[in-house]
Amino acid sequence: MDSPRQSKRSNQKREGKGSQSEFKPPRRKDAYARLVSQHRSCTFTKFLEQYSKESSLPREDNGQSVRLQAQGDRLNTNQQKVDLVPNPSADSSDFSPCPWKEKGDESSLSLYMMKLSVHNTQQDGERKPGVSEKQRKAQRRDTATSQDGDIESGEEFSALGPNDTKKHQRQRKKTKDSNKDLSSKDSGLLAECKPSSNPPEEEDTKKTKKDPSKQTDDGKPKDAISKCGGDSHKSRPAFPHDKNKQQKPTASSVKSTAEKNKKSGGRGSRKQVFEPYMAAEDVSHGLKRGELIQGQLRINPKKYHEAFIPSPDDTRDIFLDGIIARNRALNGDVVAVQVLPREQWKVVRSDTDCEGASEPETQKARSVMQTTQNKMEQKPCVSVEEVHSDPDEPACKDLLKNTLTPQSNGEILQMTAKVVYIVEKKHSRAVTGSLKFLPDKPFAMFSPVDHRVPRINVPLTDCPEDFSSRPGDYANTLFICRITNWPSDSNFAEGRLAKTLGQAGEIEPETEGILVEYDVDFSEFSDEVLNCLPKNVPWTIPPEEMTKRRDLRKECIFTIDPATARDLDDALSCKRLPDGNFEVGVHIADVTYFVEEGNALDACASQRSTSVYLVQKVIPMLPRLLCEELCSLNPLIDRLTFSVIWKISPEGKILSEWFGRSVIRSCVKLSYDHAQSMIEAPEKMFAAEELPPVDPEHPIDEIHQAVLNLHSIAKNLRAQRFSGGALRLDQLKLSFTLDKETMMPQGCYIYQYRDSNKLVEEFMLLANIATANHIYKRFPELALLRRHPPPKAKMVDELQELCDQLGIDIDLSSAGALHKSLLATLGVDEYSTARKEVLTHMCSRPMQMALYFCTGVLHDEKLFKHYALNVPLYTHFTSPIRRYADIIVHRLLASSLKCGPKLGLSTEEVQKRATRCNEKKTASKRVQELSSELFFGVFVKDCGPLDSEAMVMGVLDQSFDVLVLRYGVQKRIYCKSVAGLASFQHRKLGKTSQLTLLWTPEDLQEPPVEQVISIFTLVEVQLKADSAPMKYSAVLKRPNANAS
Repeated sequence: MDSPRQSKRSNQKREGKGSQSEFKPPRRKDAYARLVSQHRSCTFTKFLEQYSKESSLPREDNGQSVRLQAQGDRLNTNQQKVDLVPNPSADSSDFSPCPWKEKGDESSLSLYMMKLSVHNTQQDGERKPGVSEKQRKAQRRDTATSQDGDIESGEEFSALGPNDTKKHQRQRKKTKDSNKDLSSKDSGLLAECKPSSNPPEEEDTKKTKKDPSKQTDDGKPKDAISKCGGDSHKSRPAFPHDKNKQQKPTASSVKSTAEKNKKSGGRGSRKQVFEPYMAAEDVSHGLKRGELIQGQLRINPKKYHEAFIPSPDDTRDIFLDGIIARNRALNGDVVAVQVLPREQWKVVRSDTDCEGASEPETQKARSVMQTTQNKMEQKPCVSVEEVHSDPDEPACKDLLKNTLTPQSNGEILQMTAKVVYIVEKKHSRAVTGSLKFLPDKPFAMFSPVDHRVPRINVPLTDCPEDFSSRPGDYANTLFICRITNWPSDSNFAEGRLAKTLGQAGEIEPETEGILVEYDVDFSEFSDEVLNCLPKNVPWTIPPEEMTKRRDLRKECIFTIDPATARDLDDALSCKRLPDGNFEVGVHIADVTYFVEEGNALDACASQRSTSVYLVQKVIPMLPRLLCEELCSLNPLIDRLTFSVIWKISPEGKILSEWFGRSVIRSCVKLSYDHAQSMIEAPEKMFAAEELPPVDPEHPIDEIHQAVLNLHSIAKNLRAQRFSGGALRLDQLKLSFTLDKETMMPQGCYIYQYRDSNKLVEEFMLLANIATANHIYKRFPELALLRRHPPPKAKMVDELQELCDQLGIDIDLSSAGALHKSLLATLGVDEYSTARKEVLTHMCSRPMQMALYFCTGVLHDEKLFKHYALNVPLYTHFTSPIRRYADIIVHRLLASSLKCGPKLGLSTEEVQKRATRCNEKKTASKRVQELSSELFFGVFVKDCGPLDSEAMVMGVLDQSFDVLVLRYGVQKRIYCKSVAGLASFQHRKLGKTSQLTLLWTPEDLQEPPVEQVISIFTLVEVQLKADSAPMKYSAVLKRPNANAS
């Protein structure tokens, strides 16, 4: 196979002979030659010579801005030929997608040179982190994630690996699609400079549509876009406008860029930017024959030209290189891909390179989830169930053979592929961003906050009335745009503005933007839904319902929840029996009494699937009348419940079990702090003023003793669980104290997980396990359970090798062995806890996400197992107010006990709802994380700079990640952006990486200070607010002179 250099030489020879070249677009030298032949002027020749000299100079950190400024100064005389003159504050995206009315070849080339220099600068990737962070990211939201707060833990973090940008670029030159990938290749830019015999107007249109690699000051190519098909049903009405306002071009006048091009150029069609999708029938056949692979797309948020789908054999992810390979698919979409020939696969230097470093844990978890789910449920047009009838035997296994065979030089091949069909659009197609004015165009350019979403052309009729005359007034305004279409011959999507959010950097507009982007329904409940609620408020339990239930109102039953909780799902009871054993009860709100299957309220709850918890508020799954009043187990009022009551020995042995519908009356609402105080002071007599209002029927001492008994039993249950092989991976969680009036953060702290939390958790787990066994026994084909697959074996092996090299004695052979290893202290100094946190984070990376599923779709019971809990069957029963999965479980339980109707769902329908619960749970978790990041960004801005110690979690070739110990946040530090650093050097030994930093001495008479960065290294950092709203950076502080 010819090398790229040989191909260029052979292409030059053919051009020299005047023959027709088969290579499109033309190579760079050919394009230059043709342009030079058209420009005989002395001025142009001098310009080329000067540009050549500048290009040969060593590039400095600020080379991009300096070079562009120098070129701009030289080209001032040519600016009159350019139709679009950008605003002083606008970036290069203001030129696109509309180039020039009057062609000026000299300015055309010069602007191309400018774009090329920006493109080359951006190609450095991580090699220019200072530019990357400040320009490429600009105001875009950081999408790195943290661990899930689910009680099962065991969620996944992506492996950190070195980013070899130049290596990737060499590999991309080998692919067939590289000539089409206009976002990452110079050839696309050169094609637009090719002389044409077309009329000027047609040539202008051609330039408009073939200008894909223009970049903005944030370093993102303007065609860095993914598929956003015509989800017209998701679009929102445009802005209302005054009838008397000046008329603007209508949306119909700019129906699509393609149609406009046809009218202006007179040609029937333009060159396709993206390949057309395969027919649905062909995709279905291709999946059955194993010629195509289906999976959920995830796009690297820090390197948006990189995308991945999981491999069906659960080894290495399949790599999609560049925007064109994604073929207009967006992050989270379920896609069908075609594997490229082996010679076009990605070459990586080590195993960790193929993992997609910096990929957020949630998105990778979603890909694991959807891979399994898509094998089990039937999708529109493509019958996935037929394709993969056995989840353990992927139809495409022949494609996957020998995909990671090490080469003689130690390099590894990773499969690459391209998208040929979008099976299901999971992305909401709604994004937050800002508007940019394009002079003399009937549309504006919408620039999304998220790198992974394309820039969008929106009609001016959607924009605010005075946007055209005063665009600067909206420079910091956030909008929501919904993508409606993305033609295959366009680098830009088309969309409609849905709403003005407000000023960027303010909490409420930013929060609303997050909710919209993740498709969280925060609208008011419809009248149809509210009509399903009880009409006679205040509501009381009907006498006939009381006769059907076990009356527990005289029992000492209480709730333990966060102090601010309003939706009280669960209550506990515990009384000593004459034989020395205990009767322990878990009582869960009977939501299904109020939510009838199949009505509008049920449909709405199913769509929302979960409540979403933000820092300052909750987006409820159910109307507040239910979740805060009628269903909530508020104190001193009768409430309907589903109860599980055990007879338990003091050692925690289950002697008997009872399920049934009941009615309770909670005697007090305790917070975790109240319960913790009781646990820590077992002999204390609590006064009434120290606790919330208590039912006089139950003295405080009785409640106190019940808490102590529950704590004693819970400790035994917990010890049994972990000795039996369970695992818990806890990670630091940031909490905030808010001003009651402004709801702005006043302070923050790391949430403490204490004995009172463990008490509640232990009995919720016990109830969930008991319910899972009960409903599976009664409904083996219909039960909705929750499974947790084991971690990925390959990643576990790599982690074991890394720990061995670091000298860490850790056993990853099972969940129980890992838990025991984490309990071992990592040293005896004050930083042993911090080292454990870092190690916990490392162990979380190989973990997969826990999933809801219907037992009828999996035929191997071994797949039902919950890895982290180490139990064969598990489900969610204890939170029906905030989780729809629990509502289905309650209905199954009621049907099995003959105290409720038969579930009106088939196996396939239960699986469909389970899949939606998985998706919404993942989105809810991500929204919660972004909300926390938002508030912490405000806190740093208002109270910073903040100093803290930090511990290194991972090392790359030019950057490293740290855990900020005081606040529990994770940040990446780029070496090239560290002030006072003279140089740095990266060294990799096996699986371990190390950076050696040389600091310029404060006293020039002294030698440079050396600082070695590796995993577990302790450093000092300062958190400082960035110029971009809500953003902050971790700045590495200079070590002490005697540091090493």
